[in-house]
Amino acid sequence: MPTDETPAPTALELLRRVPYGRLATSMRALPFLAVARHVVCDGRILLRMHSGFGYHEACDGSVVAYGADNYNAAAPDHGDGGSGSGDLWSVQFTGPAEIVHPCPEQAELFGAAPLRANGEPFAPAYLRIDPHFATEHTLDFDASQLVRHAA
Repeated sequence: MPTDETPAPTALELLRRVPYGRLATSMRALPFLAVARHVVCDGRILLRMHSGFGYHEACDGSVVAYGADNYNAAAPDHGDGGSGSGDLWSVQFTGPAEIVHPCPEQAELFGAAPLRANGEPFAPAYLRIDPHFATEHTLDFDASQLVRHAA
């Protein structure tokens, strides 16, 4: 039955709205999270991260999870000129990762790289995730709801 509603964005479309997310896997039998810059190309997720940590090597050939959200970017619109529609979302993708060497056009999509990572010169490493599973979660707010932190 046709509707006038705009279809909800897919997980990959939501991912395109923010530049950074968190990669999750394990290294030496311990779980870890690492921040990464991402772009979406041909239905796959390309990540750029600092090679000095070795995280890309721990992920190569393994199943990983990658997640991103707009929790810091979206804010309920209280009519005060604040930013955002108030809808918060998060997405998570699970699938195999492999080290890749992006072509110049793909590398350009990432934009400028950080200068340093933990005080070291930033040396990029790239991973590609072929997402086999995707999960989306949304939290809808209206203008009457305020976001407050407990004291």
